[in-house]
Amino acid sequence: MRLQLALNVDDLEQAIDFYSKLFDTPVNKRKPGYANFAVESPPLKLVLFENPGASERLNHLGVEVFGAEDVSRATERLEAAGMAERVEDASTCCYATQDKVWLSDPQGLRWEWYRVLEDSESFGKQPEIPEAKQQASAATDGCCASGG
Repeated sequence: MRLQLALNVDDLEQAIDFYSKLFDTPVNKRKPGYANFAVESPPLKLVLFENPGASERLNHLGVEVFGAEDVSRATERLEAAGMAERVEDASTCCYATQDKVWLSDPQGLRWEWYRVLEDSESFGKQPEIPEAKQQASAATDGCCASGG
C-alpha cells in the first residue's frame, strides 16, 4: 500500500524535472498532459496533471493497493461507514484500468482507494461524484483531473 498525491501543475515538463530530482527517481508513466512517479522511499505514487491555471494545486489524494481483494474490503468498510460515494470496477482512469472507490473528506477533498489492473492507452472519463462533495475548481474531461 502507498499513498497517492495527485497535483495540478502549470508546466508538466518543469514539474517532471523538479520531482525527478526531488525524489531521485525517473518518471514511471508519461502521457500527454499526465505523468506519474512510483517513489520507493517514501512509498508514494505522485501523479501530475497538466492543468494550467487550476484554482487548486492539490487535485486529489488516494491510497493505491496491490492485492486483488484490497479494494473490495475497503469498499465494504467505507460503505458500512456511509463514506463511499462511488464504486468503479474495471474503469479506465489515468491511462490505467482500475478498481476503485471514491469518497470525500468533510471539507470536500476527494480521495480514491484503488488498484491498477492494467495499463491503458486511453486517459478515461471523470467519475460522477456528487456535486456537493466536489471542490469548486476548473473541470476537464479527465477522470481525475477535475482540479479538486
